[in-house]
Amino acid sequence: MSFVRNSLTARRTKDYLIAWAFILPSLIGLLVFVILPTVRGFYLSLTDSSLVSHANFVGLQNYTRLIHDPQFWRSLQITAEYVLINIPLQTILALALAMAMWRLTRSVIVRAIVFLPYLVPMLMVMLVWMTILHYDFGPVNGTIQQLFGSGARINFLGQELIIPSIAMINTWRHAGYVSLLLFAGLQTIPPELFEAAAIDGAGEWRVFRTITLPLLSPVIVFVLVTSLVGSFQVYDSVAVAAVPSGGPGDATRVIFWYIVNLAFTRFQLGYAGAVAVALFLICVAIAWISMKYFRAGESELG
Repeated sequence: MSFVRNSLTARRTKDYLIAWAFILPSLIGLLVFVILPTVRGFYLSLTDSSLVSHANFVGLQNYTRLIHDPQFWRSLQITAEYVLINIPLQTILALALAMAMWRLTRSVIVRAIVFLPYLVPMLMVMLVWMTILHYDFGPVNGTIQQLFGSGARINFLGQELIIPSIAMINTWRHAGYVSLLLFAGLQTIPPELFEAAAIDGAGEWRVFRTITLPLLSPVIVFVLVTSLVGSFQVYDSVAVAAVPSGGPGDATRVIFWYIVNLAFTRFQLGYAGAVAVALFLICVAIAWISMKYFRAGESELG
């Protein structure tokens, strides 16, 4: 009996060691590249750190400055504008693509084509779209000019429309990836439910509203939360489309641009850390509210 017990203990110990051998590299990466920099960032937000002088502890002074900083609130406003355009447009388009793939074709080739824009580097995407939308020689304005006359051109990259244009470009790039997540969620819905609805005479819209959307809600919540958090951290597309000062005007000074500008142009690492902490808390609050409001932990299949 003791031999069997010792054998089971040895096997369990071996399984634990194998499990830890697989988990340990990820844990080390998480500790070194996520947890430690996060803790360091929180500490920097309580100092007057810069790249050229010794960091002195200043307590909540940076946060007091942040509350009264008009540029911070302006950056937050611009970011919110981008999010409010990007998220609804991206989610609706991705859901439409997912439903089309699910209803019309489940071809791997079609899914690969839909996913293809996400594989293109953001730098290349922005350069191509900036050429397409260019005011003077872009094909979009060329077509508008042919249809409505020479005075009908639209300055997509001007101060008024550059954020909606960037939101549209990001939607084009990410909608395919999001649609595949939603498509995977659609495949988990039992087909018997749709068969029963068809027998009862339910139309397509009613089936979508009463069966598809409720059962797809956990995936939609996941997509919304990750997309919202990612959108509040938008920077790469803005950095390519804008001039270094965040122009035209201050139209592209999103909050992440403001953090980078504070840290590496003005060398105000402590204050940049405070703004980064504020962004972190905003993202946590948005994720928590979204998950609570949309009941992320519940499923209609349960």
